[in-house]
Amino acid sequence: MIDSSRTVGIIGLGIMGGAIAANLVKRGFAVRGYDVAPTAMERLRANGGTAVTTPAETTRGVAVVLTSLPSAKALDATVKALVKDAPASLVVAELSTFALADKDKARKALATAGVTLLDCPLSGTGSQAETGDLVVFASGERTAYDRVAHVFPGFTRAQSYLGAFGNGSRMKFVANLLVAIHNVASAEAMVLGMKAGLDPDDIVRVISSGAGNSRVFELRAPLMAKNRYKPATMKNDVWTKDLKVIGAFAKSLKVDTPLFSRIAALNNEVIKLGYGDSDTAAVCALLEKRAKLKRRKI
Repeated sequence: MIDSSRTVGIIGLGIMGGAIAANLVKRGFAVRGYDVAPTAMERLRANGGTAVTTPAETTRGVAVVLTSLPSAKALDATVKALVKDAPASLVVAELSTFALADKDKARKALATAGVTLLDCPLSGTGSQAETGDLVVFASGERTAYDRVAHVFPGFTRAQSYLGAFGNGSRMKFVANLLVAIHNVASAEAMVLGMKAGLDPDDIVRVISSGAGNSRVFELRAPLMAKNRYKPATMKNDVWTKDLKVIGAFAKSLKVDTPLFSRIAALNNEVIKLGYGDSDTAAVCALLEKRAKLKRRKI
């Protein structure tokens, strides 16, 4: 007999969702997954999960359904499918970064079918997802969270329950604002050092051991040193969505964000250079171009 407490549904098997599914399987969970991309479904099967043909099939006999989706449009479509054919009392943990209004709309729609939505965005990159080095910012109905909390250690290293629905996203906006700034700051530092004649690997090694280090520098500076931005841990095309959400959130609160406000424009330039499907660390390539820094491509 299948143990529902050790069975998890996942809708969205991209960079994050695919890695989450693989880690859950490694930690002894049975995973039922769905994605519109056949390659994502094939990867799930290869990692030991069960691929299903509809979003609703992920809900059968599970403790929780995790959604890791690329857009608010995808969230809306998923919600419609679950409202139509999901069992009452189901708990859905939404892991993506969306505007609060989009998540609240989803919460209300699912509630009409007796389904509880938790707002549970993640802090971490795709490479961190592969190693389980993620943090979940959970918020929403406490009893629902307590029912499914045992699943989160299966793919994260830390879990924080933050209270009322939406507080998880609010914390994620704060975290991502810092990630965005640290990413560009890392690129600025790398370009300055390389233009000054320093070896890029030396820059990574030395800065990582000093006061100028950050977790983002540790993750992204090695990509900048190698001048290699694929496969992406966070694609610039997707990052654009996150930047817009954070910017709109800050504006709604009338909070001035002078450093962050420059980053959206830089991201647009990075995409125009052809790095839309590359890692966000590719902002380094843009700053290299501005600095007229020439180096051999690897």
